[in-house]
Amino acid sequence: MTVDKTGAQVEITQQADRFTVSVEGSQVGFTEFADDEQGRRIFFHTEVDAAYGGRGLATILVQQALDATRSDARRIVPICELVAAFVGKHREYDDIVEPVTDEIRQWLADRQG
Repeated sequence: MTVDKTGAQVEITQQADRFTVSVEGSQVGFTEFADDEQGRRIFFHTEVDAAYGGRGLATILVQQALDATRSDARRIVPICELVAAFVGKHREYDDIVEPVTDEIRQWLADRQG
């Protein structure tokens, strides 16, 4: 099991449209995504409860979400600023990152209504 900077146990769970991060059994954050028909996983929003800030939870969450995306043979589109910053610093994801385009933004907006 993964631990955060304080040594607390952390669990990442994949759901239909998000990955969640839980600390010692309590959900404290998530990153939301939408999968399109072209094999892309579009990450558009990430949050971690401010009370848990500074513990590395967002990094753990995003890294495991991106690793799962790779395992699912999907490509990453980082609309979310946090995910974009992460892939900018972690070049090992370059082979599966696609740029954010107006077409993708419009697809996401249409999907969200």
